[in-house]
Amino acid sequence: MPIEALRTPDDRFADLPGWPYAPHYVEGFKGFEGLRMHYVDEGPKDARATFLMIHGEPSWAYLFRKMIPVFTAAGHRAVAVDMFGFGRSDKPVDDNLYTYHFHRDALLAFVERIDLKNICLVVQDWGGVLGLTLPMAAPQRYTRLIVMNTGLPGGEEAPAGFAMWRAFNRSQPDLKVGELMKRATPILSDAEMAAYDAPFPDQRYKGGVRRFPELVMLKEQGAADLTPLSKEGVETSLRARKFWSEEWNGESFMAVGMQDPVLGPPSMHYLRKFIKGCPEPMEIADAGHFVQEWGEPIAKAALKAFRL
Repeated sequence: MPIEALRTPDDRFADLPGWPYAPHYVEGFKGFEGLRMHYVDEGPKDARATFLMIHGEPSWAYLFRKMIPVFTAAGHRAVAVDMFGFGRSDKPVDDNLYTYHFHRDALLAFVERIDLKNICLVVQDWGGVLGLTLPMAAPQRYTRLIVMNTGLPGGEEAPAGFAMWRAFNRSQPDLKVGELMKRATPILSDAEMAAYDAPFPDQRYKGGVRRFPELVMLKEQGAADLTPLSKEGVETSLRARKFWSEEWNGESFMAVGMQDPVLGPPSMHYLRKFIKGCPEPMEIADAGHFVQEWGEPIAKAALKAFRL
C-alpha cells in the first residue's frame, strides 16, 4: 500500500533567494511506496569528489545554498537531499511513520539509487545523527567528511540545552519554522526566513518537524531509561562510533558554530574523540546551530584542507 503523504506545491519554492537549482526526484524505494524524495544535483557526475549534504531539523537542502556554489566552482559534484517530511520531499501524514530507521533506511536507499561514489559527507544536526551512520554500511563509497554541530548520541542523559529544545518543540505542534531559523540565525533576511517556511503550507505538513526531537537517543533529565521512541537508534549510533574510531581512514574536517547552545563546542569536542584523525575544528565565532549560513568560508577551508 502506498504511504499517505502530502506534497508541497511547487509554487511555494519559486524565486527563493540564492536558490537557482533545478529539482531532481527519486521514488519507488522498497518500503517507501508512493513517496518521492527531492535532491539537488549540480556539477559533473564524474567529478573527483561528490559532496553529499544532509540537513537536519527543521531545515532542508536550502541550508546548503552557500556551500553548493563553492563545491561546484571547484569542479566537484554537489548533491543536497531533503529527507522525507522536509523540503520538497513528500511528507507522510502519520507522525508515527517518522522513526530513526525510517529516515536512515531512506538515506541508504537514496545513496544506492543514484549510485554515489567518492563521497565527501557533509552533515549537521540530524544530518549527522543519521548521516554519520551511513558510511559503515558502504565504506567504499566514502572518502571524506565535513561535520558541523551534530552528534552521535548513545543513550546519555540529555544536556539542559537539548532538554529545553525538546520541551519547546512538544509545546509547538505547528512550529513556526521560519521564525525559529531567524531567532537562531539573525543574519537571515526576511525572504530567507520565508524560504525555510516554504515546505510547510500548514500544520499537516510538519510531522517530521514534530517527531525528530523525540527520536534523539538521549534520556529525559533524571529518567532511568530512554523513551521507546528514542531507544531505536542507540545500537546503530554506538556501532557508528566504533566505525569512526577504528575503521575510518578518510579525511575529516570539522567546523563549529560557537554560539550553538545545544550542539556547540562541548558536544563537538566530544564527537571529535570518536573520529579517527579529525583535526582541530574550524571555529565560527558568530555562528549558532545552523552554521551552514556561514557556509562559504567553511566550504573553502575544507577544500583547502582536502587539497581539492
